[in-house]
Amino acid sequence: MSLPDLQHTTTALPQLVSSGLTYRDRDGSSVEYAHLDHGATTPAFVAVAQQVSNAAVTYSSVHRGAGFASRVTSSRYEQARESVADFVGARAEDQVVFTRNTTDSFNLLARALPAGTTVFVFASEHHAALLPWSNAVRLPIPHSHAEAITILDEALRAHPGEHRLVVATGASNVTGEHWPIERLATLAHEHGARFALDAAQVVPHRRVDIEALGVDWIAFSGHKVYAPFGAGALVGRRDWLDAAEPYLAGGGATARVGEDLTEWTCGPARHEAGSPNVLGAIALATACEIITEHEDAILTHERALRTHLLRGLAAIDGVHVHTLFGGVEGAPVATITVDGYSSEEVARVLGDDHGVGVRDGRFCAHLLVDDLLADHDQTSAVRISAGLGTTPEHIDRVLFALRSL
Repeated sequence: MSLPDLQHTTTALPQLVSSGLTYRDRDGSSVEYAHLDHGATTPAFVAVAQQVSNAAVTYSSVHRGAGFASRVTSSRYEQARESVADFVGARAEDQVVFTRNTTDSFNLLARALPAGTTVFVFASEHHAALLPWSNAVRLPIPHSHAEAITILDEALRAHPGEHRLVVATGASNVTGEHWPIERLATLAHEHGARFALDAAQVVPHRRVDIEALGVDWIAFSGHKVYAPFGAGALVGRRDWLDAAEPYLAGGGATARVGEDLTEWTCGPARHEAGSPNVLGAIALATACEIITEHEDAILTHERALRTHLLRGLAAIDGVHVHTLFGGVEGAPVATITVDGYSSEEVARVLGDDHGVGVRDGRFCAHLLVDDLLADHDQTSAVRISAGLGTTPEHIDRVLFALRSL
């Protein structure tokens, strides 16, 4: 995935509210809990929790009150929109719509597509990006960047149309590997199609820029970026969103309601009917600001974790690391199977005996996991996903536990 160069920032890592969490193992010993399921969800930044607590004091209605608290809340809500736009390098004409999460964002976009739009989506996508579309061309799972480009090119040539949309992830939620987003987006535009990026598994780890990548929309979740307060965002082009029926019909989305006619407003409010999740939006924006401030330190920390994890796993007999593209650069994530053990057994041993939390199953990407495990006597796997709550000792503990198996 081609991304802009990182600028120099602080070298300290931001603190998490989960720091110091302990777990009592079967022997009664207290050990520091190792949260290695960042790919599923993340604990809150300390600063995010503090900001939410501060905002709760003046919490009030948004854009619907003349009082002091309402004005403060409305201002914070719109400032949050600006922070999210800055975080993903939104263009001046782009809009930020606050949603619940990535799944919600893509369902909103699916509702806004012009009639007859054909959507091209790889079968390897997370279900959030795979399932919302009513008129989809499901592309085969590629096993190299070059193959992904070829598959998409052939599909776009075979399915012409006035309105077409390509949807792809920035990084696999199963393997952590980066996709060639800039090349895929360029190819889509060469064919007259638009491009939507699932950035849920990228933005916690490194900078993503809408304009630099050339994508039309980007979707991500707060709970993946250390802001687990129920907010996400869809950021990008406004034309299809302003032309579509509101995602939710209700107050806030209306310009005027008469006896026989309802006029809908344009802009983000068109799809944010009802009382919005103000505290979630503030949390999301705060997390975006924190990640931007600490981006150098985050990148250095997570690159070291990924290298340590993958090297350690490769040295253990009977442990298989499953990759989509052969182990290209990516997030600090590894999906494994262990000879002689089901994924459930491995996860239980890691959790019960070693205080390590991982994910087992098929990770809401069933088609991809089925493909990765086709030559193995397993139907599910274990995902180890590190992040800012991970220390080298946590990785060492996982490796020790797997060697003991």
